[in-house]
Amino acid sequence: LFFSATYPDDILALSRQFQKDADQINCHHENDSQQIEQLFFNYRDPDKLIALTRLLNHFQPRTAVIFCNTRNAVNHVCNGMKVRKIHAAALHGDLEQRDRDEVLIRFRQQSITLLVATDVAARGLDIDDLPLVINYDMPLQADSYTHRIGRTGRAGKCGMAISLLERHQQALLEQLCHKQDRPLTASAVDTLASANTGLAAPEYATLCISAGRKDKIRPGDILGALTGEAGIDGQDVGNITLTDRRTYVAVRISATCQALAGLNKGRIKKRRIKIWRL
Repeated sequence: LFFSATYPDDILALSRQFQKDADQINCHHENDSQQIEQLFFNYRDPDKLIALTRLLNHFQPRTAVIFCNTRNAVNHVCNGMKVRKIHAAALHGDLEQRDRDEVLIRFRQQSITLLVATDVAARGLDIDDLPLVINYDMPLQADSYTHRIGRTGRAGKCGMAISLLERHQQALLEQLCHKQDRPLTASAVDTLASANTGLAAPEYATLCISAGRKDKIRPGDILGALTGEAGIDGQDVGNITLTDRRTYVAVRISATCQALAGLNKGRIKKRRIKIWRL
């Protein structure tokens, strides 16, 4: 079986190389394009980060994925967000696999507000209830745009996709209009009201524990240790993610110090473990 969100010629060539006399089944969801609100904004300031900041201050997303075309652009945006005291993390192909996995875990656990990524995150990134995708750089092809905005508005939920356009990219907007068979227009980003208040800090922090599935650790063991020896309220514990050798747990910021102190002094399943904040 071979699945693809889009089916251009290079994907078809892969199918023909590895599959023999395969049947092709095309599935269409009539409401997909309507579940994602698509907004386009032109910007004039040479510093695109100013336009991005205006967008964030206006829409105030709880979380968002920001797509860039290069890893240098990803790092530039991350650094710009940190200067503005907005929690952001980078995701691109130069990162080690463990670092990529940990960034995604932190984003899913809502201990990161913004995930700034190249197209490495455009395919296969499954995050429940992602409210917003921003194209800081417009992709070069319409299919890449489809993959990117498809990270939001999933499983019947509504989402929003915002794109920053340079003046010479009007042809790409017209291409998207033709592909989607719907009118798409761009507005000036300067027309958006900006509160200049920044974004709210993440509600959770992600703690990493040096034991996982192969150490026979279960989510209940972690929850029990946090609410027992560490003495924190169960409502202060969020998502718990297990890997083979590590466990990641989201804890409310207000309870982080107590959780760290309690677990470092105590034991999980009668054994000492190391725990630290990512």
